[in-house]
Amino acid sequence: MKDQYLKRKLESIEVERGKSISNLLSEMAKTGFQGRKLGEVFQVWEEMLKDEEVTIFMGFAGSMSTTGQWKIIRWLIEKRFIDVLVSTGANISEDILEAMGFSYWQGSHLVDDEELYRLRIDRFYDVYADEMEYRKMEGLIAEFSETLDPNHVYSSREYLYLFGKFLNERNINSIVAAAYRNNVPVFSPGLVDSGYGIANVILRYKKNKKIIVDQMKDFEEIVKIGAESKRTGVIYVGGGVPKDFIQLIAVALEFVKGEDRSHEYAIQITTDSPQWGGLSGATFEEAVSWGKESPTGKNVACYCDATIALPIVVHALAERIEKRINPPDFSWHLKGI
Repeated sequence: MKDQYLKRKLESIEVERGKSISNLLSEMAKTGFQGRKLGEVFQVWEEMLKDEEVTIFMGFAGSMSTTGQWKIIRWLIEKRFIDVLVSTGANISEDILEAMGFSYWQGSHLVDDEELYRLRIDRFYDVYADEMEYRKMEGLIAEFSETLDPNHVYSSREYLYLFGKFLNERNINSIVAAAYRNNVPVFSPGLVDSGYGIANVILRYKKNKKIIVDQMKDFEEIVKIGAESKRTGVIYVGGGVPKDFIQLIAVALEFVKGEDRSHEYAIQITTDSPQWGGLSGATFEEAVSWGKESPTGKNVACYCDATIALPIVVHALAERIEKRINPPDFSWHLKGI
């Protein structure tokens, strides 16, 4: 009876000078707890990158660009380590502030927030932003939105593709600018929950112009990408709306294709735990019950702060793979914009 449990020997980590990050993560995958899971995240992502028939979707939740993570996402797009990005509005607006030449500042969570408000300093836990610089970023979004056709109903993908073009032409090298250059679709089904919402309120009440972004059109478009893909893999940094927007592709494809099209690879880095019943902490085992994840797929969740896990894993991938070969081509998705 013991043999069915005692199959894989745990291997302790030896300390060696000059050890690469990728080798360290490979060794961590042979240990335990969340170190093991972080190593397995690296292994599954590397396997995805070597699968020439998989489309890789990334869900990017929260307000991570303010913590110095946005250039990592830009790099992943440029190297085509991801094929489709689904993001909160915060992550693809707050990166623009720094790309415009402004700054975020290291601060403290132990501070007088009333004083910060008087000084027009916005706080993200232990990160500060100058509210006046933030408003300039929102003003840039409003300036872009003013160029759009008020009679056209946009998906967030269309809106963000055109915004990426607008920023790229101005040498503002943000996430959506990189996505524009590399034909990587970017969706943000909760776009207004960010500076985009404020920017378009400014446009509506100061310029009397209204832009329409259709969330249903969003979902139809991303489901079409899923339908055109031979296999799908998912990477979730956090959870929230970006996660389930991608998860539901698999559910929708049962109606669109009439077949089981669960995601075959799945990675999640989260600090949310499952017992509260929220989607951000929901396990991939639970997702199997919905048909979102394959019960025989490569599924791994690491419970870790993404500001720790993401830089480590991506640098390990950079050591192993220079650039993805033959990623899927989504140029057909640009027709009619």
